[in-house]
Order: sequence, then structure tokens, then C-alpha cells
Amino acid sequence: MAEYIETFKRKEIKYLLSGEQYEQLFPFMQEMASVDQYGKTRIQNIYFDTPDYRLIRTSLEKPIYKEKLRLRTYGDTNGETNSFIEIKKKYDGIVYKRRVSGAYDHTFRYLIGKGQPIDDSQISQEIAGFLQMYRNLRPAMRIGYDRIAMAGIDDPGFRVTFDTKITWSTDCLDLREQERGNQILADGWHLMEIKVKDALPQKLARKLAELSIFPNSFSKYGRGYEAMISKKKGLVGYV
Repeated sequence: MAEYIETFKRKEIKYLLSGEQYEQLFPFMQEMASVDQYGKTRIQNIYFDTPDYRLIRTSLEKPIYKEKLRLRTYGDTNGETNSFIEIKKKYDGIVYKRRVSGAYDHTFRYLIGKGQPIDDSQISQEIAGFLQMYRNLRPAMRIGYDRIAMAGIDDPGFRVTFDTKITWSTDCLDLREQERGNQILADGWHLMEIKVKDALPQKLARKLAELSIFPNSFSKYGRGYEAMISKKKGLVGYV
């Protein structure tokens, strides 16, 4: 049986912050939200895609609807580590995330076609349908990052995350392997995601404007894919 099942429906607004902007904003955020019990955590993901990267290429075209499939763990990973198979869909600016969890060895083997589904839940059936639709999915890219996650003090549905040391790799596509990644953002930069059901709190919107922090379209897998293409062409630098 799966150990954990969860469904999300929310807006996810992303921002790129310089080190200076982060230092000015974080104390303000602490008045609205508190850091979760895990503190800073290394998150590892494997994104599954077709051999021609159909899913991410479609996503980068910014259609009204797009979807991704990934396998995620938190911290060091071994065969027994709890992991999450996630379908992430975005339609007209709203993010829908469906996920089911189980031991990493079980989830990984299932996604590469060598194991059984996690359970017979509705979410597992949706994952099976996704795999059936894209028959030749395989591990395509590994994305890792350090994350600080915060939850609203008065509104638990208000969530904020800060990600640093974001890396991509196509060389170690099993999360039990030691990470060997290429950096996506320059040192000192943070990717902030604000997750809300409706609009931003007014005082937060005013603070972001005061610090010249504006929404930024940013996909970690998308940036990793673009960096991979640039590397193949002999180009260097952050994307």
C-alpha cells in the first residue's frame, strides 16, 4: 500500500531573487509564515519524458494546458526511502498536483516498466493512464535543489518555498546514485515560489513591489533542458 496520498490545486507564482533581495525579504516573510520542521532539505527529482523530450518541449511552448511526470525524494535516498510519484498539470494558470507514495525501489521499478503499480487508488490509475498515453517514457533528467519551505501562520494554505543550488543532470538518473549536477542558477540567487489558492496578501504584494521583485516564468526542468541543449551546441553559462 502507498504510505501517503495527496492532491493539490493552487496558483504557483515564481520569482527570482538576488542575494540582497532575499536578505531583505526573508525577515518579512517570517512575520507571515514559519519554516517547517525539516528546515533546509535537499530535494531530488527524476523527470520522465519521451526520447525526443516531447513533454518538456510542449511545456516550453507555454500552452494553456501542460503536464509532467516525476519521481521525488527528500534527503538521502535508498531503496526503502519514501518517494512520491507525481503528476503535475497546469491549466490556465492553475496547478493541479496528484501524487502517490511508496518505497523508492518499488516506485522506480514501476516507472521504468519493471514493477507493479503502488496500489489501486484513483491516483495510481491516473498514473497508469499517463504511462499508457506516453508509452515510451523513460528517466530523462535529474533535478536537485536545496529548499526552505514555509507555511502561513494564520493561513496554513499559504505556502512559500526558497530553492537554491538548483542542478540538472542526465548522467545519474537513479536517485540512489550520488548526485553529479550542473548548476542552473548562479551562486547567491534564489527561486521563490508562492503557493496560494487565490490572490497574494496585499501587504506581501506591496513588499514585493517595494523590493522590485516581480513574477518570473521559471521551470527547473525547462531550464535544465535548455542548458542541456546549449551544452550540446558548445555554449556555456547559466540559462
